[in-house]
Formats: sequence, structure tokens, C-alpha cells
Amino acid sequence: MASSSYSNSPCAACKFLRRKCMPDCIFAPYFPPEEPQKFANVHKIFGASNVSKLLNEVQPYQREDAVNSLAYEAEARIKDPVYGCVGAISVLQRQVLRLQKELDATNAELIRYSCNEMPSTHHGMRRVSDDGGGGDGGGSSLGHSHGFHCPTTSWNNDPCGNYGYPRGDI
Repeated sequence: MASSSYSNSPCAACKFLRRKCMPDCIFAPYFPPEEPQKFANVHKIFGASNVSKLLNEVQPYQREDAVNSLAYEAEARIKDPVYGCVGAISVLQRQVLRLQKELDATNAELIRYSCNEMPSTHHGMRRVSDDGGGGDGGGSSLGHSHGFHCPTTSWNNDPCGNYGYPRGDI
């Protein structure tokens, strides 16, 4: 909890409201004189009377969290008067979804890459020749320089498409 020096300077709330800061001031522990903008924002959005009522209604051990929440919401409302912190949360949720899609795409690409780098003796893989057949030609009609093709779907969730067959049975 932040503390205020009662004898030297009033808390940010009392200074803003231009009143004497008493030793039992409800605002003093949460709005120190070093943070005047914190109370100014909270007062602008919620009003000093409402904040005082709220602090008197919550348990003393919950007051610091309540003030931090009020200060966060007040700052968010000043930046975005319509949506406040909900707007910030929405932006962050969209960012998480976008990054999750990007991560999924990257993981899929890594799986495709790792499947395509397997040796030709690996089960579930087949060598693709220049003519598209399973011969021992040097190139690939699929544009892979190494000539391996990894099936993209698998009924047993094996990312390299082994289809549950024992090695060499394909």
C-alpha cells in the first residue's frame, strides 16, 4: 500500500479537492502526493464522492486492488471514452487470435518440412520421380528438390502420414 506523509503534504486527492488532508483520510493510503494524475483521472471518471463511498464499502484489504482497478479503468476511459478497458481487452483478444493462427500455420509448415526431410526408407513416404511415378528418378514433379512427398492427412494423427502401417509395408 502506498503511504502519504500526513504532516508534510496532503494526499493527491485532498490536494486536488483543495481540502485539508486529515490523518484518517480514506484516500491518503491509495493516492500519494507523488501521483496527482492518478486521482485526477479517477475523479474525472467516477467522482470523489463515489470513490469515497466505494472505498468505505469494501474491506480494507481489498481497497488497494479496488483503487488500482478504478485507476486502470479511468485511464482507459480517458483514452477510449466509449469502450474503456473493454476496448483494450478486445484489441488484445484479436491480437492473440491472430498470433495463434500464425503459430498454427508455422507449426503446420514445420511439420510439412520435417516430413519432407525424412529419408526415403521412412514408412509412409514415397519417392517421387521426374515422371511423377514412384521410381528412382532424380527430380520431382511436385517441385521438391529432394523428391519426397509427405501425405498431408492422416487417420491416426501421425504428422508424417504413416497411416499405422509397419515400416516397409506400403
